[in-house]
Amino acid sequence: MTVVRPDVAGSDPVRDKTTTAVHADHAVPDGTAPHPEHEGNSGLIQLHESIAGLLASRGQWRQAYQHLRSALDLLYADQGQPPHVPEQLRREVDRLRREHAEAREQSIRDSLTASYNRRYLDQRLVILLTEQTRHPTGLGVALVDLDWFKQVNDTFGHLVGDRVLQRVVELLQDGLPEGAFCARYGGEEFVLVLPGIDATTAVAVCEAARARVERHPWDQLAPGLQVTVSIGLAYHPPGKRPHAGPEQTLIQADGLLYAAKQSGRNAVAYREGNQVRLAGVAAGRRAIARRVVGY
Repeated sequence: MTVVRPDVAGSDPVRDKTTTAVHADHAVPDGTAPHPEHEGNSGLIQLHESIAGLLASRGQWRQAYQHLRSALDLLYADQGQPPHVPEQLRREVDRLRREHAEAREQSIRDSLTASYNRRYLDQRLVILLTEQTRHPTGLGVALVDLDWFKQVNDTFGHLVGDRVLQRVVELLQDGLPEGAFCARYGGEEFVLVLPGIDATTAVAVCEAARARVERHPWDQLAPGLQVTVSIGLAYHPPGKRPHAGPEQTLIQADGLLYAAKQSGRNAVAYREGNQVRLAGVAAGRRAIARRVVGY
């Protein structure tokens, strides 16, 4: 098997004839050697295309892109004007772009539920909280936990449990405002991130999500199955610089989730001033847990 030398695969584009001669002594990545009649730039162009294909197959997208760019630069140098790009090269660039986009999407998605994963959540929260310091807008971060999920797995099996998680994500994402997203935090916990939103709407979005999960006909999935969620909503109001980073914001949401759990589950807990409140039908409950992390 031909091995591409590290200094070739990872180097900057090489354009001089000395390097061309060195490469001529080695097979190019697709197993073919440059033909003697290919002199100067034409041989380098073919070499760059071959190396780009090999790098792309290994997932080394940035280096593959650099080699394709080098091929285009050499075409320009040969013609002295914007080159006519061969259709094969256009297709190769398009393929690389598609594969790069697919790989990027897979890297930020949870494999089971197709919601965003913890990696994406952490990255986006950093960006959103930073943007709030420059262009203050409301930001809601809601931690969602399935109630008694261990019992679901124990009673109905893990296969049903997986299908429950997938369906819950669909229900949580249904009707989210523009720019909002759902991410899997871990296990049976999910996070709804609601940027550019006021406090009343943030509470309403979370309560609507809770109600959708409760009303869903779960017994169609498994007779006797019932699923509910509890939600803790942390909110950063517009016009006020957030003092908390992503971790602290999630801790605040977790404290409010604890309040929702301790007040009977199947509820949305949020703060209004210094008071912890429950949304919707749960608002009439008397017991509200006080162990909540403050802002």
